[in-house]
Amino acid sequence: MQSEPKTTASLPAEAVEFSALPRDELARMAEAGKEILGVRDILGKTGDNVVAEILRNQGTFYEWDHYPSGDVYDHGSHAQYYYHAHPVAQRFEGEHGHFHTFLRPKGMPAGIRPAPIPGAPEPEDPNDALSHLIAISMDPDGEPFRMFTVNRWVTGEVWYRAEDVCRLLDLFRIDHAQPSWPANRWITAMIVLFKPQIRELVAARDRCLAAWQAEGPEADAYEDRDLEVTSYVDISVDRQLEAIRALLDA
Repeated sequence: MQSEPKTTASLPAEAVEFSALPRDELARMAEAGKEILGVRDILGKTGDNVVAEILRNQGTFYEWDHYPSGDVYDHGSHAQYYYHAHPVAQRFEGEHGHFHTFLRPKGMPAGIRPAPIPGAPEPEDPNDALSHLIAISMDPDGEPFRMFTVNRWVTGEVWYRAEDVCRLLDLFRIDHAQPSWPANRWITAMIVLFKPQIRELVAARDRCLAAWQAEGPEADAYEDRDLEVTSYVDISVDRQLEAIRALLDA
């Protein structure tokens, strides 16, 4: 019997009201959705998908290992991502694996600093004080079906306030061809298309940690192995794009 990651409650889909978004943001989301569908169609012509692209020529797929080896890092934007999978008993039901996305300090605006969390580690290299943005769960067919946030210990990140993480979303960009131009364009567009949900998830993440810490003030909630996934929401590229196009047409 599968035991999913220890987590908080899911974020209801209705938590995001698209009609309240500015029209220019909706237009950017629609363009990102078009990009994602284009990547799906191009890769689908040869029976491929973005997960297959990332795993291509990587040898045997091992649980916990990062793919591609060494991660994907854009030296211009300082965005980073990798794909991996947990043991089956620790995955979401129906999950093959998931992407983790980050931004490093060299790509952050001036003035953004780690949150003042007691006991938080300070990396020797300042650029290692990276912020996790969002994780994207993928099904066995290489389609995204869930986004989620995680506790600090899960990725070894440095903690940034939700409002600062939300400022970083527009700066995530993988703008080179390795290891896969289609996969890089796809994951960049995913952050744009689902930015409203990501903002809600990151805010829910901070509320979750605050509540968890309040319940056990003597412990460090950010290192508590009983709290792994701090918020999540089910997603669909097609439904998201349909809703956005309906508003733009209206």
